[in-house]
Amino acid sequence: MPTDHSPTSTPTPVTTPLTPDLVRGALELEPTARGVLPHRLPAWARAQNTDGQLAMAEAQPSGVRLAFRTRSTAVALETLPTKRVYVGAPPRPDGLYDLVVDGRLVDRASAPGGNTLCIDMAAGTAETAPGPPGTVRFAELPAGVKDVEIWLPHNEAAELLALRTDAPVEPLPESGRRVWLHHGSSISHGSDAASPSTTWPALAAARGGVELVNLGLGGAALLDPFTARTLRDTPADLLSLKIGINLVNADLMRLRAFTPAVHGFLDTVREGHPATPLLVVTPILCPIHEETPGPCAPDFSEIAAGRIKFKAVGDPAEVAAGKLTLSVIRDELTRIVRQRAADDPHLHLLDGRELYGEADHAELPLPDELHPDAATHRRMGERFAALAFAPDGPFATRP
Repeated sequence: MPTDHSPTSTPTPVTTPLTPDLVRGALELEPTARGVLPHRLPAWARAQNTDGQLAMAEAQPSGVRLAFRTRSTAVALETLPTKRVYVGAPPRPDGLYDLVVDGRLVDRASAPGGNTLCIDMAAGTAETAPGPPGTVRFAELPAGVKDVEIWLPHNEAAELLALRTDAPVEPLPESGRRVWLHHGSSISHGSDAASPSTTWPALAAARGGVELVNLGLGGAALLDPFTARTLRDTPADLLSLKIGINLVNADLMRLRAFTPAVHGFLDTVREGHPATPLLVVTPILCPIHEETPGPCAPDFSEIAAGRIKFKAVGDPAEVAAGKLTLSVIRDELTRIVRQRAADDPHLHLLDGRELYGEADHAELPLPDELHPDAATHRRMGERFAALAFAPDGPFATRP
């Protein structure tokens, strides 16, 4: 237990090494010249990747949090963020760090400074300009022993340099809660959520009383074999795979390749988790791609007006030749899961439109035509928890 301080004592500053036992939700901490960089894919998987989008996404620590117990009433986290700027688009808000004390969100803050990743969608280029580290500060924490989590930004990389407090910290003991391992696209990654602890998977995990490991990879849920092997090798009590939107908007494959790729992905995951509850989630409603295949492209007329929006530029006539749409993917995933469930009683299916469908779109349209806003993330998290963790749901607690 951290050392108690008498009311008259002056707290002694404490710097705590950022070791794996203080970090949850990351699969690896890469040592750097000044600290550690959380990753959501292991080094061997990163070595097999040639996609810059995936490299950027897996280094953004969605679902990753520092977790410790302390009497400290102040916390300072020195970090080197990498912030994104899109040429011609409005400035993006800085990433947020959520402070959760004894299970309750009590504060949010951003880190000043940082590197800048400048992305030109028209030219297809990206350049990084170095910047200085910054410090995220939280003060006036409650007195006494408490459990503290600092959720790292879900939408910008954060190299962790130092953790400073006014009392010692110790890693949180294991909670005994089940571990939920989830994989999906930028929607699962948390694009346009209000903050890292309010992405829909984080909200669903809190409601379900489980520990989240979020492998939502923006733009990169593409049935990559190294992702399947990562899921296979990661300990988990519950598994979910949200498949579809990235395959359409990347125009990556045709139906002929999609079906065996899904089977192969599931086969690999099942090698490590043969009887773990596994929930396959089909895409949520996305009108631009329901019947129109990819690719998806930025709408540069909207960008010129200061807004980021996307559009589908595929030809619906090519669906007959095997091009993928969300409707095609939902139908095929339903068929695949039903076929496999005959021999796999722990395999389940959830139609993504139960999380966000036609009525939801009428009330809460997708602001950029692809990604849900903060209110929709909250709705999706509540609905997923109600469906998956229900007494008769696939993630129900059973003897």
